[in-house]
Amino acid sequence: MNTRPIVLACTGLLVVSGCSSGDRAPAAPAASSAPAAAASAQAEPRPQLFDGIGPHSRKVATLSPEGQRYFDQGLAFAFAFNHDEARRAFLAVTEIDPESPMGFWGLAYCQGAHINNPIVPPERERSAWTAAQRALALSERASPADRALIAAVSRRYADPPATDRAPLDKAYAEAMREAWSSYPDDADVGALCAEALMDLHPWDLWTADGQPKDGTLEIVAMLDDVLRLDPQHPGALHLDIHAVEASSDPGRALAAADRLRPLMPVSGHMLHMPSHIDVLLGHWDEAIACNQRSLAADAAYCAVRPEQDFHHVYMAHNRQMLAFAAMMDGRQALALEAADGVVPGVPDEYARRQTAFIEPYLLIPYDTYVRFGLWDRILAEPPPPDYLLIKTALWHFARGVALAATGRVPEAEAEAARLREATERIPADRFMAINPAHNVLAIAERVLDGEIAYRKGDIDTAVATLREAAQLEDGLVYMEPPEWVLPVRHTLGAILLTSGRVDEAEAVYRDDLAQWPDNGWSLYGLSECLKSRGPPAEIAARQATEQFERAWADADVTIGASCLCVAKPTAR
Repeated sequence: MNTRPIVLACTGLLVVSGCSSGDRAPAAPAASSAPAAAASAQAEPRPQLFDGIGPHSRKVATLSPEGQRYFDQGLAFAFAFNHDEARRAFLAVTEIDPESPMGFWGLAYCQGAHINNPIVPPERERSAWTAAQRALALSERASPADRALIAAVSRRYADPPATDRAPLDKAYAEAMREAWSSYPDDADVGALCAEALMDLHPWDLWTADGQPKDGTLEIVAMLDDVLRLDPQHPGALHLDIHAVEASSDPGRALAAADRLRPLMPVSGHMLHMPSHIDVLLGHWDEAIACNQRSLAADAAYCAVRPEQDFHHVYMAHNRQMLAFAAMMDGRQALALEAADGVVPGVPDEYARRQTAFIEPYLLIPYDTYVRFGLWDRILAEPPPPDYLLIKTALWHFARGVALAATGRVPEAEAEAARLREATERIPADRFMAINPAHNVLAIAERVLDGEIAYRKGDIDTAVATLREAAQLEDGLVYMEPPEWVLPVRHTLGAILLTSGRVDEAEAVYRDDLAQWPDNGWSLYGLSECLKSRGPPAEIAARQATEQFERAWADADVTIGASCLCVAKPTAR
């Protein structure tokens, strides 16, 4: 094996290939090391050993210090949901020490379903089942807690592969619950048990009004226990954010988010995760910073590992979240840079092969152009490829909004008809990330209809249609960023305010700020409502204006309304 070290410096990332246990290569300038890293990655038979995975370690039965390092790396990447990189590390453990049972456990574990990908293809299940059986055969070498993990993962798969995974997932979760009961002082067992329970109800732990569903409080309490055992546990910190973000009190995960921020700089996804809480609390600057760091880590990682599979989804999501936070913060240039980088970052081959997974993340450019009123740019956009059915529908939506905003009402009405036609071509069982595509596109249809009615001077119809759209928006299943990225209340409030319906507009803006705290768009609208009331509201208007100015401190556009379908922005 080539022992020449390869190094890539970025946000604390150091990659070392072929070093003996305990060795680290010195950092080198990123510009000169990245090409060498990429070239060496293609030549190496074993995966790189990465610095920046964090301090977490689980001592396992192996005679090889190098095998231990690869195991810790595999576990870290699994906790970060980079299951492909985890698989490579666990495979290295089995090659270095074929008698190490936990290397095979890791191979089995990281090929299972998870909350972002519940699909386990037959070939992957066969591989996982084989690894689990090998781990069982070697389990006498493992510690008692590790034997419990091996026994649990052996119940997760079947040979031949199951057509219905639900019984297997439930059996695995029950076995992990038994393991946690037997080893309540083992933080890894607790985190893995919480994940197994979450996998039974992916993204479905809370009601629309933030109340816990069956089993949710057990998961939250379990993660609390794990974090008492190990406040820096990477898997538990990650899962804690997911476990409470859709609740009525997402701020309870802020402490976990803050501990996670510096913990695993090799992982763009772990760097990104705190922004799930940041955006819900109105911490837009922090959300932006998180995702800027995540993009830098993604770039460094891909220089070493250019060939990616499901990880494309996470990298696109990081850009999508950055664009969303920048939009809400009024930072047009940054939002455009992030949004315009999504599509080039996804190979066409992957987009065609995994359209259902990746397409929801390819829509963010249209949202960004609409957000900042870039009507000419929208109208110059070519149609998407035919296989991107949802993106085609949103292309018609964006064109319709641009045409309505520029007074070309008949053409906007034609685009509204094309939007409906495009939506009808989308299968009823097609989803965005979590919501049925038709549920999201129903909002698009009503928003466009409302903006057309506004341009025709039919304010009552515009308001009624947009209120309906807002109700549909409120009914979407939680996802971050929301699967309807442009808050309907920004459009509704702007139309109410410009139509003199100030009381209604104020109520709309206050509702939006309860959902998206400190977003400058609604703060601007609220301040304008209060200013219009004159002296009786002078103090409140001044406070709202000051709050808007603080929120808009980093913005690079000046707005005259909360929706630029009503007033065009200017550069600051």
